[in-house]
Amino acid sequence: MLTLFDVLDALTGPAPQKATQYPITRVVIDSREAEPGALFVALPGERTDGHDFVAEAFAAGAIAALVHRPVAAGCLTVDARHPLPDDWRPPLCIRVEDTLPGLQKLAAHWRSRFHPIIIGITGSVGKTSTKELAAMVLSQKFNVLKNPGNLNNEIGLPLTLLKLDASHRVAVLEMGMYDVGEIETLCRIARPQVGVVTNVGPTHMERLGSIERIAQAKRELVEALPPDGTAILNLDDPRVMAMRNHTRAAIFTYGLSPDADLWADEIVSEGLEGVRFVFHHAGDRIHAKVPLLGRHSVHTALRAAAVGLTQGLHWEEIIAGLQNRQAGVRLVAVPGPNGSILLDDTYNASPASTIAALNLLGELSARRKIAVLGYMAELGAYEEEGHRKVGCRAAGIVDLLIAVGPRAELVAAEAVACGLKPEAAIALPTTQEALAYLKTIAADGDTILIKGSRSMAMETIVAGLSGDDAPGSEA
Repeated sequence: MLTLFDVLDALTGPAPQKATQYPITRVVIDSREAEPGALFVALPGERTDGHDFVAEAFAAGAIAALVHRPVAAGCLTVDARHPLPDDWRPPLCIRVEDTLPGLQKLAAHWRSRFHPIIIGITGSVGKTSTKELAAMVLSQKFNVLKNPGNLNNEIGLPLTLLKLDASHRVAVLEMGMYDVGEIETLCRIARPQVGVVTNVGPTHMERLGSIERIAQAKRELVEALPPDGTAILNLDDPRVMAMRNHTRAAIFTYGLSPDADLWADEIVSEGLEGVRFVFHHAGDRIHAKVPLLGRHSVHTALRAAAVGLTQGLHWEEIIAGLQNRQAGVRLVAVPGPNGSILLDDTYNASPASTIAALNLLGELSARRKIAVLGYMAELGAYEEEGHRKVGCRAAGIVDLLIAVGPRAELVAAEAVACGLKPEAAIALPTTQEALAYLKTIAADGDTILIKGSRSMAMETIVAGLSGDDAPGSEA
């Protein structure tokens, strides 16, 4: 377990042996989550600064706070130039130049104490589902650490690594980014031996400006791999395959082509029951049926299986992991009002992932197929084209389109231009209006896809339709 000794040793230099008597029960960045024995990291934010809440963290029982400026919290301050006196006792304010690099340095120090296989996962779409499914596969053989939820950035990944202990044989770490250089930073902290790249698409175009820059940013994962590592690359994505020229690691490919090291064919979507297909690898031909929704989810299964194969798992273990319904994949079906079914894919959205979700909707049998599609953010120069493509694809699938948010009119208009009846294309400015409208029309036999960017909070629609206050629900 992480102790105060480890924190001081990493950040201020040699630490007194007495500090080993103080285990760190939890590392938190929100003072409301502090508990007895916690380390509170005071990070500055857009609206608030953690330094203003150090006293609250100590009141909740935290024994130390990581700070980069003086705080009025009644703590003993220690840094590299001011060691602890002999009679010290918590709470401590451990002062560093900047708390974010300090958190990252602590995580890198702690990671270096152990020798797990670190598997990094990045890409424009499918990172979280791949992380969850790969972790489930590996858990058939190993004790696995993974990022909870989407804690995949410069804060979340260090917090995850600080939970590492000697029992963890493997860590599966999703790596997100907004700009070039960020995945390189995450790799310096985590030191992955295996890197999985899902795909490269126009997410974060607003920040990065071009698809080439996005590929460059994602490529940092495979560039960081050691010569005895493995880069698991999507053969079906030319931009991903171009990364093979930028790594010292061995290459393992997956896809839908026999040219891949691991590939799949005979794909049949069975709607809400999942998808079945055949794996091919090194002469093996393995039939599989997994509880993932849509043909596009076969790539997720391929990635998770590839991770398992490279880590020495047998096919029986891999299939058992893939078939475990507890894997926290993003797209799930939940009961809606009046006998309808909701396809909850609300975490985030890009044109590619939205079209994949629409394709799934098209594979299902339903009295009415309804798509509720929110604004897709951070597309930059690709914003108009991306929204038009989604609207046109929806026209060929849905009986009713409800577009929500800043580009709703454009999506609805493009759907009509591509053949959807005008009365079946509705544009609404807010999620609240979309929820209110859906409550009046959802009926038995409807399948309702709900998807949009994180900033749209489309999950509020799912909550409003599936909660106890939804029409047709029982108390």
